[in-house]
Formats: sequence, C-alpha cells, structure tokens
Amino acid sequence: MSKDQDPANKNDCCRDRHNRCPSSMSVGGFARALQSFRNGQKLRGMNPVPLRGWDEASFAVSRSSTPLRSRGFLWIFGIAWGLWILPDHSSSGYSGGGVVSGRARAVGLEAVSRDLAIDFGTANTRVMVKGRGLVLDEPSVIAVDTRTREVLALGHEASDLVGRTADHVVTVRPLHQGAITDFDMAERMLRAVLARCGLSRMSRPRVLLSVPAAATSIERRALKQAAERAGASSAILIEAPMAAAIGLDLPIYEAMGSVVLDIGAGTTETAVISLGGVVAMKALRIGGNDLDHAISEYVRQELDLVISDRVGEELKIRIGSANPATPLALAEVHGRRTSSGAPSTEQVSSEVVASAMHELVNAMVGGAAACLAEAPPELAQDAIFEGIHLVGGGAAIDGIVPLISQGTSVPVHVVSNSISVVAEGAARCLDEIGRLGALFEAANR
Repeated sequence: MSKDQDPANKNDCCRDRHNRCPSSMSVGGFARALQSFRNGQKLRGMNPVPLRGWDEASFAVSRSSTPLRSRGFLWIFGIAWGLWILPDHSSSGYSGGGVVSGRARAVGLEAVSRDLAIDFGTANTRVMVKGRGLVLDEPSVIAVDTRTREVLALGHEASDLVGRTADHVVTVRPLHQGAITDFDMAERMLRAVLARCGLSRMSRPRVLLSVPAAATSIERRALKQAAERAGASSAILIEAPMAAAIGLDLPIYEAMGSVVLDIGAGTTETAVISLGGVVAMKALRIGGNDLDHAISEYVRQELDLVISDRVGEELKIRIGSANPATPLALAEVHGRRTSSGAPSTEQVSSEVVASAMHELVNAMVGGAAACLAEAPPELAQDAIFEGIHLVGGGAAIDGIVPLISQGTSVPVHVVSNSISVVAEGAARCLDEIGRLGALFEAANR
C-alpha cells in the first residue's frame, strides 16, 4: 500500500494538501457548517465546542481555555457568522460544523446576532450587540476626504486627526447637543460603525438607538432615517433616561419614583420615572462639551491664551472641580497669545477652571431641582429615600455629587458603569421589544 493510501498517514496527506494551499478551505467542512445551520445548531465559542479532526480525534474547546482568534465574518444566508481560528489543537482541522484552513488550524463558526443597541452620543458612540456585549466604544468623530467622499477614519483615529489634517480632509462630529447637525455624515458614521461591528447593509440589522428626551420629533425622525439609510432594517428609539433606568435595574414599573440625572456631552436631563413612564422631566441643551468650551473661553479672556476646547477638556479632567473651594492645583498648557499670536505656555489653576464651569454647573443642578419640583409630591418624596442616580460622563466631574445633593436636598448615587449604562439598558430592551412597546411608542413620537 502506498503512503498516500495508508490510513495511518491520513493526517500527513491533509497537512501536505493544506501546506500547498494555506488559504484553502475544506468543501466538506463548509458543507457541514451549512448542515449545522440548517439543523439549528449554534456554535458559540463561550461554551465548550466539540471538535473532530481529520484523524477522528475528538476534543472540546472554549474561548476561556483556548486562544481562539477572530478572523472576520462569513455570510451564510444573510446571517453573519464570526470565524474563530483555533491554532495547533489538531493535526488536521475542524470538521464538525466548521471549515478547515491551512497548517492544521481549526476554524469555527459563531452566529452573530443582527440585533444591536447604539448609544449615538454627542461625544462618544457605544454599541452593544446581543449576545456579545459592548463591541464598540469610540468618539463620535469621522474623518472624510472631501475630494472622494471616502471615510478615512472613525472614532479615536479620527479624533487624533482633529486640527492636524490637510485642507481636503475634514473631521466632523455629526451631532451637537444630542441632535444630528450633519445628516450625511451621521449616515456615513453609522454605516462605518455597523461595518466595524461586522455588519453590513446586506445583513439589515435591527437597531435600537437611544435618543435625548429633549429631542424634537424632527430630530428623532432624522436619527431613525440616518440609521435606516446606513443599513438598518428598522430603527427603534428609546429615550436615554429610560434606557439608563433599565440599565440600573431601577423599579420603573412600580408605583414609586425613580430619578435619573444624565449629564452627557451635549445635554443634561433629569427624569422622574414611575409605572413605566416619565412623569416629570427637565432637559437642558448643555453638557460636558459646553464646559470644555467655557474653560477655553475663560482662559482666553483671563490669561490672554488661546487654547482649543480639547485642551479645555483636559483641564476639566485634570484639575477641574464643581466646588470653587477645592484645594489649589496647577496644570501647564500650551497655546498662543491672543494679542501677538506667538506660541506660549501658561500655568492654569483649578480656581480658574472652577470659575469657568461655575455658571453651567449651577444650571445643571437647577435643572435637577426644577424636575423634582414638577413631580407629584408622593414621587418627589420617594426621591428622598431612593436618591438621584447620576449617570453620563458628567458624573466624573470632581465635586459634582455634593453640589447636586446640596442643591436638591436629595442624596446622589453614582454607579461604576455610569458612562455605559445607557447602552447597556438599551441592549437589555432588545430581548423585550414586544413587552416594552409603550416605552418605544413614547420615544418614537
């Protein structure tokens, strides 16, 4: 019997064949993947997955114990399947519902849900995919070549290009104060976000988007249309304070008041929620971005130094405080003189930053107090015991919690996931869209 016919050398035959064509895939393995799909089998790497090599040796792997490496996505009957490569675990490959690639590596298929939740914020965009958790957290910035209309960068990569590009490259934030200000760029960014998550227009995902409670019907319609034109089969809206309450596991369906204060980059919203609806709400078109701009303007006026809003944000994070009596701290910044235009370096104190933020922070606190004043007395009384749940990027501002508590006479709670809780709450709704219909009707008005 020849070597090629010897069953004992079957593995060598397969290995030689794949070494000659490392990128080839087994037709039989691919057929078995399709058969697994038809039979309703779900191959998920989080759970142990049974594998069977060409040598008929059986074994099981899971992502927690084996270095599965992502290799993009494969489309089968309009559904995205993640490809995961298992290196050097078998002498041949994965024939139990997968496809085989070269050099004795197993390739598994994992179904990727087409349902996803997007927190398309003024400053950041976060995406939660059903069954996979948080898959994207990037700044809401896009860089485009104006000559070709090609998207050059998204998120952090685009943010790093701000103020550093040639004339034909523009960096755009499609949203301002929670509303779309550039529809075309919003559509392009959402399309790029879907692609980054492994989805395309062909997959037609169902998208659940958070929207500021202050958004008008026109702004809501623009957000839905941008998502649908980007490739969503349907776009459903949920108001951000309600999504945050769901993400926090608050008793929104009980006859008691749950208070959420969301300080985002473009809006500040306070909502009192009871029996599945918003009973009282106060929304302001001010947020973290306005604080950044106020700091840069104050430095320009008081110190004769021109700095960008991005530097203003860095000052807010490093030495900023909502409490004017905070201990003195200094930070060195670089800019240019207003009078001469010459580059210059200046020491900025925490007192300067606090003074710049003072008026806007007081307005945020006043909005929360006004919302509680508009709520029914019984629900406002609940807030005294349950407190205000502070979420959003503004929750990280030093001194903001005692200031809100003092201005509202209500305790304030900050959770560890205050930045991502809106996206997490929206993702939870993906499983209960039918039961939560009333919430979506209110948001999709």
